[in-house]
Amino acid sequence: MRSGARIEAFLEMMSAERGAADNTLASYRRDLEDAAGHIGDLAGADPAAIRAYLGDIAARGFAPSSQARRLSALRQFYKFLYAEGLRPDDPTGTLDSPKKGRALPKIMSEAETGRLLDRAAAEAADASVGDSARIAARRMQALVEVLYATGLRVSELVGLPLTVALRDERFFIVRGKGSKERVVPLSAKAREAMRLWLVERGRVPAWAESLFLFPAASESGHLPRQVFARELKGLAARAGIAAAKISPHVLRHAFASHLLQNGADLRAVQQLLGHSDISTTQIYTHVLEERLVRLVNDHHPLAVDGH
Repeated sequence: MRSGARIEAFLEMMSAERGAADNTLASYRRDLEDAAGHIGDLAGADPAAIRAYLGDIAARGFAPSSQARRLSALRQFYKFLYAEGLRPDDPTGTLDSPKKGRALPKIMSEAETGRLLDRAAAEAADASVGDSARIAARRMQALVEVLYATGLRVSELVGLPLTVALRDERFFIVRGKGSKERVVPLSAKAREAMRLWLVERGRVPAWAESLFLFPAASESGHLPRQVFARELKGLAARAGIAAAKISPHVLRHAFASHLLQNGADLRAVQQLLGHSDISTTQIYTHVLEERLVRLVNDHHPLAVDGH
């Protein structure tokens, strides 16, 4: 069976047994045919030939993510050939995946975050608006204050139980990824925003029995994350901040970055964010590096005029 026929057999298996979508199958086909065009006998290729192919696509300027996708397609292909007894080994077993650079998170400055929170507070305090606008504004104020105070994931935020606000405590426990629990802080401003939101929430009879802090007539029973993200962009625009620059995740990053800029320990931020591995938190090391440079420039006896 030639390589072309084996590629077809692989794609048939992915469709019939794995239920792969048409787009996925087309992507596999393109990647495998490109590799076959470079290697020749793709089905019989050895590790050196595959390594040379990966070097070629790197030289062609493919991003590490694209290189990794090509290697993943080859791994699946050779795993299939091995399982079917069409070759005695997997030549990709000793190959390392291309290193993917971790993108730096979008960051809001403390001044921009302050403008966003001030705008939310001003809209919530506007007595000239109708009931529905007032309720929406109070909810938004509570959402952004709690998000910036805690660094919660957006799914954790919109799904908060009502008991978090009823207790009015400086800390609460949140259940995050993998059902892992962690303790997160609540600032005085966040607790006050939640208290004001509870007043508005209590005026809506349909929400009286809900166990969620931010109830909604949705399948989940709470405010959908997409609705919050859309309304947050609207708030940002009204605060003079580009809507493209902000999302709930950006506010979570702002929480972490501003803590580090003001002297927090990376391990502590890891715990507050709920990262199981500190390597995930290390996307913020650029913030620490800036702080250390500033520390040396400002305080080292050999630093001259701050340089």
